[in-house]
Amino acid sequence: MRPIRLPEPPSPTLGVPEIFEGGVYSVIRRAVVIGNGFAGSENQSIGLVRALGLGDKRVLYRVTRPRGGINEWLHWLPVSLHKKVEYIVRNLHLLTVRGRKLMPVPKENGGSVGLSSVLEADVKQIVTMARETYEKEGPLLVVASGRDTISIASSIKKLAAENVFVVQIQHPRSQLHRFDLVVTPRHDYYPLTPQAQKQIPRFLRRWITPLEPPDRHVVLTVGALHQIDSATLRSAASAWHDEFAPLPKPLLVVNIGGPTSRCRYGVDLAKQLSACLRGVLATCGSVRISFSERTPEKVSNVIVKELKDNPKVYIWDGAEPNPHMGHLAWADAFVVTADSVSMLSEACSTGKPVYVIGAERCTWKISDFHNTLRERGMVRPFTGSEDISESWSYPPLNDTAEAAMKVHEALAERGWRLRP
Repeated sequence: MRPIRLPEPPSPTLGVPEIFEGGVYSVIRRAVVIGNGFAGSENQSIGLVRALGLGDKRVLYRVTRPRGGINEWLHWLPVSLHKKVEYIVRNLHLLTVRGRKLMPVPKENGGSVGLSSVLEADVKQIVTMARETYEKEGPLLVVASGRDTISIASSIKKLAAENVFVVQIQHPRSQLHRFDLVVTPRHDYYPLTPQAQKQIPRFLRRWITPLEPPDRHVVLTVGALHQIDSATLRSAASAWHDEFAPLPKPLLVVNIGGPTSRCRYGVDLAKQLSACLRGVLATCGSVRISFSERTPEKVSNVIVKELKDNPKVYIWDGAEPNPHMGHLAWADAFVVTADSVSMLSEACSTGKPVYVIGAERCTWKISDFHNTLRERGMVRPFTGSEDISESWSYPPLNDTAEAAMKVHEALAERGWRLRP
């Protein structure tokens, strides 16, 4: 079998000293990451910043929503409006309890709502920082991901256009000109394909976004961005050597997500997965299973009940440290549930065999994503009849490094560059 060439982290651009290329004003040395509190989204931004060589010069800000209770039904509202509605609902409740004081009104982008260990995303604060430090530190790179970050990132671009370069990851649905660059998977444009148009009633087509094909400042990827490349895998292999090196081979890693609106499943898929895993145990040396935060308890309970007593199987209990990076580095093959674009993108960046279960349950653009992976030979359906000792490979997915190169090109067009 031919050796797999894993993606290397992009090399910094070499050149003459910055004083001869526009001085400090043209060199980006730091980055702001705007997250939404979800690992899948924030990992994309951090991965891109790291690929651009600014992993040690980033600050994480976070747009947070109230959670729990009625808030789970209010996620369709803009963040600022959601917080105000939550404030009103909570104080109405408190007024029914004698002697309780009203809560303070939350700030537009933060206040008492959010995570105390992370900076709350505040447009005025970030814009002021970008302007006041521009002469000394140069331009500021802003990278955001997820629907809740769109208004923050676009406002920063509007108020400090000459001091920042704003990259929005995941399609913002409309008004792409609000950002310097948009990085999004190809399947986000699935609604424009002939197949999708046939599925949409004519009177609804004007409301299904995106409405226009990508323009020159849209970077299309196959999957989600992440932090996986040859350097991180080598580091993880070293860090997890003592735990994984002694395990019998081949090592099959099973990553289980959770149902989504575009990929629905429940206990039925858990039973199917358990049966398929029992079918391949004879060809495995070891099996390690991980659940995500989205995995319903009823799904994990089935798998634990069916497989916990098998001596070849280890089920991660969620305790730190998280073995995810060790799994990516040491696995000989993967089984991944079809719902997670992020987990599939990471697994496909290793060049190792990736088996998918539940793809037939996915619809719309997620189905299109799976078609692309199959066409590229990156994934195969998991049926339970596989011989895990028989390996196969493909050119690893390299979305993050390719997106980083597009950022370099866009910065060069503006006369800016990243620090060497």
